[in-house]
Amino acid sequence: MFFDVDGTLVPGTSSSVFLAGFLGHRDELAKAEDAYASGALDNRRVSDLDAAGWAGAAEDQVSGWLDGLPLVSGITETVTWCRQNGLVPMLATLAWSPVGSYLTDRFGFHAFSGPRLETADGRFTGRVACHFDEYDKRDFALAQARELGLASRSCAAVGDSRSDLPLFASVGLSVAFNASAGAREEATATVDDEDLRGVLPVLSRLLTASR
Repeated sequence: MFFDVDGTLVPGTSSSVFLAGFLGHRDELAKAEDAYASGALDNRRVSDLDAAGWAGAAEDQVSGWLDGLPLVSGITETVTWCRQNGLVPMLATLAWSPVGSYLTDRFGFHAFSGPRLETADGRFTGRVACHFDEYDKRDFALAQARELGLASRSCAAVGDSRSDLPLFASVGLSVAFNASAGAREEATATVDDEDLRGVLPVLSRLLTASR
């Protein structure tokens, strides 16, 4: 069971734009992310631009900033529901690895994906250590499924935008949650809700299919 972060668990913005508010390049990054959403920029260009704004920031500052990250309601309850029903909840995301790590520890996700920022002596250098795009996101999810002995068609994904489309095409059930037009067109189902628990009736189809 794969959940996207930016635009899905983080409503109306992205974790990168939120963090860029502390780092001083919020407006520039927001424009770049809009260009990615429209297809005018690729993920690598956006990541390089964002990473440059992290130069000199201390690694130990990030978790404190993330305590204020705006999140959709119902994440705890949805993760609990997944585990109670034999589904393994994971984060399949393009958010920076400190974000995935933070959310995994806070809510109990099984694993997370994402690009990595380069660090040296406890500070960010302003460079990307490992790029990660929408196809890497799909490949991460498929690899996780294989590790659990699951066929990709027995998995589900919840997302909202361009970065979810390769994964949507690879799983048996895809949910466009408060999503863009493009994601809605490709998804198995569409849910608009202020609470993540709104996806649970759709995810219940996985349980029925496995019986």
